[in-house]
Parts: sequence; C-alpha cells; structure tokens
Amino acid sequence: MVRVTLPPDLWHHYGRARAEHDRAIPGAFHWIWSQDSGPGPEALGDLTGKVVCDLGAGAARHAAHLAAHYQPARIVAVDASPAQCEMATDLYGHLAPGLRIVPCDAVSHLRTAAGAYDVIYSVFGAVDFTAPHELLPAAAAALRPGGRLVFSTLAHYLNGAPAQPDPVAVDLPVKTPAGEAATMRRWVLQEHVWVKALDEAGFSSIVTEMLPSAVDGPRMADTLLVTAARQARTQPTPTSPVRSLST
Repeated sequence: MVRVTLPPDLWHHYGRARAEHDRAIPGAFHWIWSQDSGPGPEALGDLTGKVVCDLGAGAARHAAHLAAHYQPARIVAVDASPAQCEMATDLYGHLAPGLRIVPCDAVSHLRTAAGAYDVIYSVFGAVDFTAPHELLPAAAAALRPGGRLVFSTLAHYLNGAPAQPDPVAVDLPVKTPAGEAATMRRWVLQEHVWVKALDEAGFSSIVTEMLPSAVDGPRMADTLLVTAARQARTQPTPTSPVRSLST
C-alpha cells in the first residue's frame, strides 16, 4: 500500500476571522486589491444563463454574489485549499446547485472541463499563483469559442517594487498550519508579459486596464485588470489585437 502525503494547506488561515462575523452574501463585486471601489461584474459581460468558473475562489464570496444577483446557469468555484472549500461550503452551500464548490487545483480542473465554460475569472486568485504557461492554455481549452477570461492581478509588488519583465515567479514566505516556515509562488508580471502569454495560449481581443489603488498605506497596490477571449480558431495567431486602457 502506497501512502500519499498531501502538501500542507498554505491557505488554511485565510479569511477565517471575517467568516466568524460576516456570513452574508456580499452586496458588491470588486476587482481592485482594496476591494472597496472600481469596476464591478460588468467586465464579465452578460452572465444570464452562462456557465461560469471562479479560479482560486477562496471562500467563494465573489461567486456567491454572482450566483445570487446575475442569473448564471451555474457558477463553479474552484480552489485547491481544503480549508477554503470547507469555509465556502459552510458559508454558501445553501446556494447549490447554482453555486458548486470544487476542491481542486485550477489546472487539473480546467483540463477535465474542455469547452465547459462561457466565462472564467480570477480575482487575485489562481491566475496569480499558477505558472501562466500551464494555466492559460488550460483556461483557453476550457472555454467555448469566443468565451471570456477576466482576471485581476497585482500591477506591482506590495512593497512597491515593479512587476517582473519576464514570466517568472517569486517565493513568498508563509507558514504551514503547524507553524512551520514555507514558501508560496506568486506571479507578478508586467502588462506586456501577460499579453504575450495570453496570445501564445490562444486568446485574442486582449484588453488591459490599470486601476489605481483607491487608498494609500502599507501593502496597498494598483491592480491590473485583464480581459481576453478564446479565439474561434484552433491555432493562435501572432497578430491578436491588443488594446490598452489607463485611468
């Protein structure tokens, strides 16, 4: 018998303090880092009757808001953290079957969901913590032709350092549930790096928008909001239209 040792859940603590006193379905959806202003779900397009996937959903607060207010056919909230999925189920399990909570890493889930989704999104979620060369092609394959990928990510590091000019990650210090030191990989990339990676993965109509932080203070950051569509053709083209917006 082979014993499988699971890696420690590095997200075991995240959001627990809030869940103790805030169990409501959120009344708003925000893309920016401070989660208090800026664009809302309109970036996702009309969700009525659509099948939607939240990658790195955490406690599924964004997914719960969409399920309750935007009439999708179904929202699948995916997260690799058992603790986060348990918390999401406790908070919003009553929204089933419209909201489905799936404990799985993003790439593995997407690879089993070819052509399943109309919209895939990530709010500082799995897109930030998964190698782009693995996640973006898997997302393209999981979208129906013309389907939309939307994600918000850090425009620079929380200490103010600029984003990476190449598709490389940094190791962030974290602690395991047992209090032991560990690291977590995060991709904080410049705008042109994301555009190139999306184009190579089979996306077109790529739009990027820089959203300045609405507040000042330590560990505040500007947000890069990225929207792209799966190309209708099976092969990516090198001349995908790219448009950049700034505020």
